[in-house]
Amino acid sequence: MSTLSVEMLAAAPAGPITSAGHAQLGIAVLVGIAVIVLLITRLKLHAFLALTIGSLVLGAVAGAPMDKVITSFTTGLGATVAGVGVLIALGAILGKLLADSGGADQIVDTILARASNRTMPWAMVLIAGIIGLPLFFEVGIVLLIPVVLLVAKRGNFSLMRIGIPALAGLSVMHGLVPPHPGPLAAIDAIGANLGVTLALGVLVAVPTAVIAGPLFSRVAARWVDIAPPEKLIPQRPSEELERRPGFAATVGTVLLPVVLMLAKALVDIVVDDPKDHVQRVTDVIGSPLIALLAAVLVGLFTLGRAAGFGRDRLATTVEKSLIPIAGILLIVGAGGGFKQTLIDVGVGRMILDISQNWSVPALLLAWLIAVGIRLATGSATVATISAAGLVTPLAADMSTSHAALLVLAVGAGSLFFSHVNDAGFWMVKEYFGMDVGQTIKTWSLMETVISVVSLVFVLLLSLVL
Repeated sequence: MSTLSVEMLAAAPAGPITSAGHAQLGIAVLVGIAVIVLLITRLKLHAFLALTIGSLVLGAVAGAPMDKVITSFTTGLGATVAGVGVLIALGAILGKLLADSGGADQIVDTILARASNRTMPWAMVLIAGIIGLPLFFEVGIVLLIPVVLLVAKRGNFSLMRIGIPALAGLSVMHGLVPPHPGPLAAIDAIGANLGVTLALGVLVAVPTAVIAGPLFSRVAARWVDIAPPEKLIPQRPSEELERRPGFAATVGTVLLPVVLMLAKALVDIVVDDPKDHVQRVTDVIGSPLIALLAAVLVGLFTLGRAAGFGRDRLATTVEKSLIPIAGILLIVGAGGGFKQTLIDVGVGRMILDISQNWSVPALLLAWLIAVGIRLATGSATVATISAAGLVTPLAADMSTSHAALLVLAVGAGSLFFSHVNDAGFWMVKEYFGMDVGQTIKTWSLMETVISVVSLVFVLLLSLVL
């Protein structure tokens, strides 16, 4: 296998790779991932560059011709960006509209006004779950931190009792529910059905958020009892607005793409006739592109116009929403290139061959691979994309529901034990005014609870679906 070529390995699925080939490919995978990890953690190189270099190293160690490796990487990058790039952009626009219009604050204030002291942690996880649907995790943290600090201060709550449910709601959505970049990229790589994955993702996310949020916060509050840091309470976006959108219109806009995609999934299950007019209509309006585009167009009126935004302000909001996602798109695209390189040099076939002799279930194997990459790189998105590329062959003979569960298993593993190599770790530490030890006892353990609990629910669903 010293002179492996992409053409030779393209025929690999016809038969198992030799043990010597397994050894070389195994070393190539370890070296490729080690290079990515070292570049990200030690040299602080951007994940896009690290994934690009790691893909080239992977191909070189596997013995594939470099021109073929470059072709594999660029093909995978292009296909991934084509598949999820527009969706990420539309999600970013919707999230920016939600934040700038004061719609997020409207959801927060309405729910909190109806919550008692006893139900406040439950209200926080509900708020974070709703807001977390269209928002990237980091944006959600920035939006919710003022609310968390104010509620904890005014209600004399432990900061962890309020903060952990909010963080749990955001993190669960980020790891398990599209249209977040990680789940979208995994769905694209594995070839899972987006509507089914969304439905099962919500089904897993709700009980997971409850356990890791309001319930775990009781324990976290006993371990780390701190007051909200006064100097870290920032100004809320809607304080500068004369008016903001209504609660019903805001929630309806946020949930519109979810409803459309779920409707498509349900009709596909019930009707299952490509010539049926209802199914043809839902196939169009429930496609991720149309569903998110519809939500953005509706949001321009229900969120932007309702907040008094003119055409110029709306155009500026849309423009500003797209600037921060350039890095995310490049990372996701490079992850897709890494995935395609893994497949083309035969790693997928190798994992399929080896796993046939293991007693480890495919869902648990996917989770373990994602956990390893997450611990090493600190990035949930990198872990999701890389692990999805490695386990793609396992989905070949899976049903639609089990392919969706494979995506969720990868997403669950990508959230495991956030620590010092994760940017989210430092965001939570600084915003909540904690030291490293306190952050590990609260945030890191909460992420681990989410990862393990969601895996348990995924495995339970696999037994009944």
